Amino acid sequence: MTSRTPAAARLHRARWVMTLLFAATTAVCLLVLATIAVRTDSHSRTNDLDNAASHRADGLARTLYYDAGGTLRLDSLQEDELARSAEVLGVLQALPNAGPQVRYAYASQAALPDQAELETIWQEVQHDQETTLVTTTAANGREYHWAAAPVWDNDRIGATVLVGADPAHSQADHTRLIQWLALGCATLVLAAAAVGHLLTGRSMRPALQGLEQQEQFLAEAAHELRTPLATLRLVVENGSASPHRAPAALDEAVRLIDRLGRLVTGLLARARVEAGTQELELTPLRLDQLVEQTIEELPDPAGVTVTTEAVIVEGDPELLAQAVRNLVENALRHGGGTPVEVSVAAGRVAVRDHGPGVPPEDRTRVFERRVTGAASTGTGTGLAIVRWVAELHGGTAQLSQAPGGGTLAELLLPERKGG
Repeated sequence: MTSRTPAAARLHRARWVMTLLFAATTAVCLLVLATIAVRTDSHSRTNDLDNAASHRADGLARTLYYDAGGTLRLDSLQEDELARSAEVLGVLQALPNAGPQVRYAYASQAALPDQAELETIWQEVQHDQETTLVTTTAANGREYHWAAAPVWDNDRIGATVLVGADPAHSQADHTRLIQWLALGCATLVLAAAAVGHLLTGRSMRPALQGLEQQEQFLAEAAHELRTPLATLRLVVENGSASPHRAPAALDEAVRLIDRLGRLVTGLLARARVEAGTQELELTPLRLDQLVEQTIEELPDPAGVTVTTEAVIVEGDPELLAQAVRNLVENALRHGGGTPVEVSVAAGRVAVRDHGPGVPPEDRTRVFERRVTGAASTGTGTGLAIVRWVAELHGGTAQLSQAPGGGTLAELLLPERKGG
């Protein structure tokens, strides 16, 4: 596995930062919405509880009355459905110039507020002269919402109907709502983080591919330029050390400089094609002549024998020359010093060496970029270029075991129709 470049590492860190920001933004939005939902639900439940108690107290207060003798009649409480379905019910009555007393209690008087609270509720009803809502703790220690409705005795409030509602059930439902909201928000935040990570990865993929192509281009450029530059340096040094060799060295240097120019042109063309900024321009050319010229430009073509037939293909001459050069140089480098045989026929350039050969499991893998294989496979950069150029021209490249030993490398191209 190759290590990440600093630029790629920064992009990966930026991806994680964007993922965290995406998740944090989603979490904040969900927290605000959940807070509003919780507060709205709490307020709504409290209002529903108070309204239910208030309506029940008003309804029961209208069923109570004072008879002609001034006696408060409570008979209707025994039959009224509102009274039988109440959680806590009480009736307070106060004689003139006396405090309120519990006249009726359901389900038990222990569920009613203590005497001090009852007197406070009574005073509030006397003051407001309408149904009053109060939240107090009952004598049994439980908190209730109370609705106190007045019962009129002519022009004074003679009694009060007290209806209590236990908020425990509503609070339990409210707590469950909070738990579900928390679980839902956590799930949504995780989902948002996953989606954000996926989207940022997709958006950064072109940038990462661009970086990878840049690194690959630099590696390929170094691979292509290393040999001619070393040869040029050697020629210049030999010419400067021996004056009588200077003219020949100068001619060789000019030839190598021309070759370097073609290499640079080919490298730039390949980089532009890979980046999608330039379309491949295919022109009819003699494949056999291109191979012969490419081999003549090698630093040591003496170890290479060439057999050709006239073949016309459509292609880019610089890219095809680069592919042929890589095949031949790979055979010279890894053929163990054995002769290299090159043949051209029917859209096929075959390069054969007599070296140790390539293991079957490596014959496809060596065409992958940045692959290091067996002794005769090379670094994978040169052969990867060969495969890329071949596929760009509608062909392919392959390695096989040569008859009698060694490696047979083939560049297969479609011939020009009508050629």
